[in-house]
Amino acid sequence: MKKLLNTLYVTTPNAYISKDGQNIVVSVENEEVFRIPAINIQAINTFGYQGASPGVMKLCCDNGISLSFHTPKGRFIARIQGPTQGNILLRTRQFEFVKDKTLSLNVASLFIYGKLYNSRAILRRFLRDYPDPSNKDMILAVSERLRRQALKSLQADSHDNLRGLEGEGASDYFSVFDDLILHQKNDFKFDNRNRRPPTDYVNAMLSMGYSMLANDCAAALEGVGLDPAGGFMHALRPGRNSLALDLMEEMRGYIVDRFVLSMINTRQMTSSDFKIHTDTSSSLKPSVTFTENGLKKYLGAWQNRKKTEFMHPYLTERISIGLLPHVQALLLARYLRGDIDYYPVFLIK
Repeated sequence: MKKLLNTLYVTTPNAYISKDGQNIVVSVENEEVFRIPAINIQAINTFGYQGASPGVMKLCCDNGISLSFHTPKGRFIARIQGPTQGNILLRTRQFEFVKDKTLSLNVASLFIYGKLYNSRAILRRFLRDYPDPSNKDMILAVSERLRRQALKSLQADSHDNLRGLEGEGASDYFSVFDDLILHQKNDFKFDNRNRRPPTDYVNAMLSMGYSMLANDCAAALEGVGLDPAGGFMHALRPGRNSLALDLMEEMRGYIVDRFVLSMINTRQMTSSDFKIHTDTSSSLKPSVTFTENGLKKYLGAWQNRKKTEFMHPYLTERISIGLLPHVQALLLARYLRGDIDYYPVFLIK
């Protein structure tokens, strides 16, 4: 159990939520482990299949408390919201931002600033941990370019200009990504970012991580009442969760890139965890997918990684990495409602 920003996160998979008078009670195997007065919270996010009693659902509806259900892995299932505090005003405000280029650009620039800033932070941390790598001058040069691009993103005068800066920054960052791979260099060679399909082991791992992070962000946005399809930077398309893709930009490096590098450098993943598919009738490069065992290994390590706690720079509280998309979605919703003056983008410290 974790209470953040008046939201209760119930992360124990076998927890059951019920009511006792005007209190919300969390029990595990019929034993009470947590209780809080309903008046003290605004939302509950639960990650498990045990569920909640009809009584606590009514208590939440009567008190304007949003109750969201997610699977243990974070996929959104449903949300219960009473009639007194629907999310129509929040979503109306969201789509005002979507339609207004100035408003949407202001938020989109923060997402991209966070992505570029955090990409640079990963390179700077690498140089602190390994002060004299073979390609040090290039890494320093890319770090400096990322610093300038991050600052320019805050001053971007159009979405196209912002996308250009994001593209330049991503290209620069991935141009030295191979230097961050310290072991298994022959098997885990990284030349450039590619996808659909990935053509090497590193890109297969990155694509899987980005896909899961996008799903987590979509679930988090649903949980706070935002429409994951109504984005501010990524183009609106049927079937695309554009806002989830926006939100994940600031978290890509911290959650996915560092995870992939760790899995390779600690030899938790090896070449035997992948399959190479070659189409002899095509001139395209071979595509790469996980073996069944490799995918189980990757997903297991991913779920363990999400349990790792860190100090959130804005909340100044320790939270698990798996809750980061939910916290950022909640902060975004509060900014759109006008509860806070700015969106506190996640920055690696």
